[in-house]
Amino acid sequence: MSAADPTRRDFLQLGVAALVATTWPAALQATPMKGESAWAQVRGGKLRGYRDRGIAVFKGIPYGADTGGQRFQPPRIEAPWRGVREALGYGPASPQPKADETTSEDCLRLNVWTPGLRDGRRRPILFYIHGGAYNNGSGSSPLYDGTQLCRQGDVVVVTVNHRLNAFGYLYLAPFGGEDLADSGNVGQLDLVQALQWVRQHAAEFGGDAGNVTVFGQSGGGAKIATLMAMPAARGLFHRAWTMSGQQVTACGPRAATQRATLVLEALKLTPAQVDRLRTLPAAELIAAAQVRDPSRAEDTALYLGPVMDSRNLPAHPFWPEAPAQSAGIPMVIGNTHDETRAFLGHDPKHFTLTWDELPARLDKQQYVDLSPQVVIAEYRRLYPHYSPSDVFFAATTAGRSWRGAVEELEARARQGAPTWAYQLDWASPLQPQLGAYHTLDIPLVFDNIALPEARTGTDASARAVAASMRDALLAFARQGDPQHAGLPRWEPYDLARRQTLLFDRTPVLADDPRGGERRLYAQVPFVQRGTF
Repeated sequence: MSAADPTRRDFLQLGVAALVATTWPAALQATPMKGESAWAQVRGGKLRGYRDRGIAVFKGIPYGADTGGQRFQPPRIEAPWRGVREALGYGPASPQPKADETTSEDCLRLNVWTPGLRDGRRRPILFYIHGGAYNNGSGSSPLYDGTQLCRQGDVVVVTVNHRLNAFGYLYLAPFGGEDLADSGNVGQLDLVQALQWVRQHAAEFGGDAGNVTVFGQSGGGAKIATLMAMPAARGLFHRAWTMSGQQVTACGPRAATQRATLVLEALKLTPAQVDRLRTLPAAELIAAAQVRDPSRAEDTALYLGPVMDSRNLPAHPFWPEAPAQSAGIPMVIGNTHDETRAFLGHDPKHFTLTWDELPARLDKQQYVDLSPQVVIAEYRRLYPHYSPSDVFFAATTAGRSWRGAVEELEARARQGAPTWAYQLDWASPLQPQLGAYHTLDIPLVFDNIALPEARTGTDASARAVAASMRDALLAFARQGDPQHAGLPRWEPYDLARRQTLLFDRTPVLADDPRGGERRLYAQVPFVQRGTF
């Protein structure tokens, strides 16, 4: 099922939940003191959470049934439970390679932070989608803790787990029956169902079902871009904020079929034996998907992501134009200045490159078919003071994810859709050699810089940038515009000026920053990796 609206049973359960909430014992409706339990009623049953600095926290809430028995099929509603369910710890993540947490196919879980329960308030809801491409990760990182956002902005925060890699995006429609027709996008349909759950339970958690902001970093931003083009997601969110994550083009059906065939071949199965994938141990399915992807120049495991299946995803998300169904949704599209230092900065050789070594290294890592000699010559003209390593990191950043950001910004500008662009320029004083690397904006927008995982430190500059980015997100969630008193006038992006807010200790609005780099890479067409 890929419909955008809950089933009749969902509405019946909602009615029961509303009745229980209105007759909830007075002792439980009262706000617990710090450290005491928090209580909620959802369609599955009663929940017991806890209080953290005055914020009610509920973790590991099921929003769908165990997917293990219906592998590759759209999500189903979770089974109700008896008594009170403990919601004190995160639920399992989707099966994935090299997981550092518990995984299970019973992974359709979400987490909620809220300042108030059943209080009639209509707080903005911030729904965060984690990164990790479509392959790994979960909504359980300490960096995604919503307590600070709730305390600073009086908002509700939700994070979510959903199916990933082969479990969420293996396109088996050509080989199976009707129940496999959605297999290439069930990971996205999980997110749709989670957003339906949020809409259904907004009042219980003190939120506004009519004001939901989806935000996400890296793969989370790509998932948001994809949702913006999915009919099933229409009306489920009202603002979108993406950080270093774009989905300009999706995987085509021919390419998706080719990848599924490679998985079958790795398992020594024929297409006629596709049903054996339904009961295969999860670890074997994950291992089979580690074969080399046929469309990539570098040695990388199989790409499994959303499929333009003419069913759940009828068109590429942002090509040849931005999705019409989301033209009225305000959107922020951001990136970091030194994205690839997060991936490529762990090799000490990349900091000591010579001009002779640079072309071969750049040819492998820039992801576009443009002569390294042409790229190097232009960077030396634009930035005469750059070292070979500086050129390497700048060019790989511009030739990879930043290209997708530019494509989406231009498509939205042509559409006349309300869109703002930002670039994080601030570098952590704890790791200055990495610059403004990929993922650095996560602890800043969540204002979780005090956590050791943040790697930002808590000096005056870190506090200033975190407050500036956090307040922009909160303003955007409240009013559909990221402007706040701590920023210069942040103008929407247009093709004439390409206005971009540069987040640093002192934020600045710039016209077409890195315009020379943009024009350099505009010489070649942009096609998202995995499309072919």
